[in-house]
Amino acid sequence: MDTSHLHYFRTIARIQHMTKAAEELQIAQPALSKIIARLEEDLGVPLFDRQGRNIRLNTFGKTFLRKVEIALNALEDGRKEIEELSGLYSGSVHLAVTSVELLSRPLADFLSQYPKTDFRITQVSMMELEPLLLSGEVDICLTALPTQNAGVCSSHVLEEEVYLAVSPNHRFSDRQIISLAEAATEAFIGYNEGQFYQPLNDIFFGEAGIHPKYICRVNEPSAIASLVRAGVGVALVGECGRSSDSPLTLLKIHDHSMKRNYKFIWLESRYLSVAARKFLEFVTEFFCKTN
Repeated sequence: MDTSHLHYFRTIARIQHMTKAAEELQIAQPALSKIIARLEEDLGVPLFDRQGRNIRLNTFGKTFLRKVEIALNALEDGRKEIEELSGLYSGSVHLAVTSVELLSRPLADFLSQYPKTDFRITQVSMMELEPLLLSGEVDICLTALPTQNAGVCSSHVLEEEVYLAVSPNHRFSDRQIISLAEAATEAFIGYNEGQFYQPLNDIFFGEAGIHPKYICRVNEPSAIASLVRAGVGVALVGECGRSSDSPLTLLKIHDHSMKRNYKFIWLESRYLSVAARKFLEFVTEFFCKTN
């Protein structure tokens, strides 16, 4: 079975249109049709349901596609490993994060030492991180959410305290410590569902038995600080995002474990490039030295 035919099959399964797939693959449509027909003949079953020019994977096709993805990913991992061993490949890292702010300093230091690394960063919501990893679209994720999926490896990176942020004129601004229960009736500024740290904040509120009243939900951390500073509401913010010249007052929350435990996660079954493994070690050592 020719591996190029498996690539063709995967492309057709994604596009679900023979002519458009042929255009993307830069192959004549009749030739592509013959290749798929030969593949189906080898397997002894049809892989697609035909509806004119449109085609859709049937049950056999969906099952075969899952195995094809595993096979092609394994072959690609093998190619990368051999290239690295032969010294022809500098290494690539595809990282997914919720916010690049936390990694900006160690990332800059890493790239200055390893400038030939092919580095890519994808920024998504915290809820999207693990699905991206499981699909094989990224090599590593930085997350603070717990993972329950078998085959996912993790490495501790950093622990961050979470505070209640209030404006300088807020009635709590002269406090140093507070409980979430005391702030239960406050107007909260939060992130939109699934964005940034909202899934983790939801866990904190749930453990405290609090149902916060959100006056505003935003998409960016900078908006949180701006609205809190203006006195619109209060918010949960992490210690890593604070600065000495910040006008916000941060109150320690004493009655619950309010910490974000950041960790790198990756798939045990996927090959990590030398560059990716170096990056994991580099960032871990960076935060060990700075804490």
